[in-house]
Amino acid sequence: MLKFYFHPTPNPAKVALLLEELEIPYELSPVDTFKGKQHEPEYLKINPNGKVPAIVDDGIAVFDSHAILLHLSAKHGKFVPSTPSQNAEMLSWLMFVATGLSPFSGQAVHFLHHAPETLPYARNRYLKEVERHYRILDARLAGSKYLAGDTYSIADMALWGWGNSAGFIFGEKGLTDYPHVKRLVDEISARPAAVRALALRDKFKFKADFDDETRRALFPQNA
Repeated sequence: MLKFYFHPTPNPAKVALLLEELEIPYELSPVDTFKGKQHEPEYLKINPNGKVPAIVDDGIAVFDSHAILLHLSAKHGKFVPSTPSQNAEMLSWLMFVATGLSPFSGQAVHFLHHAPETLPYARNRYLKEVERHYRILDARLAGSKYLAGDTYSIADMALWGWGNSAGFIFGEKGLTDYPHVKRLVDEISARPAAVRALALRDKFKFKADFDDETRRALFPQNA
């Protein structure tokens, strides 16, 4: 059975959504990153980068959320467009999220909420990049139901992972400045698979306190 290494954060959420959409059996294995469990030797054999998510599928270890999305969608032949043109669009937008929206969002959250000192330049840099990426996504979705045209795909799931958590960056207004992105994120969030994916966080008790132990676990290079 597929084993899914999970923490209730945006990148694992993308994989949780795909697994629930595929409706395949899997074993959920919690990795409490606030306690540093991602740095334990047994887990580093699966993901040497010491982050979540990761999976072991028929003995094959796959890490990085977007690599997992590509692996599972190819294996099961679902949530990827069938035409070359739409598949190219899907890959382009998937990589746009992978190399742009995801890392910039992560850095924005860090400097807005977790940096040990206030650094206006860093805050502005990453917040403005997140805003720029959402503007590009919003323009795309203004004329397209999904990122890959009329086909719901893993590119949309990748966007949902961070889009559903946009309040960590934008506060109470969330995605209201990007109505077309909000439309898609809301649509996905209403899907039964997304409801089940979000419910995974309640299956285990994860550490919530952001204390010195958590900072050492998440940012060991700063210790």
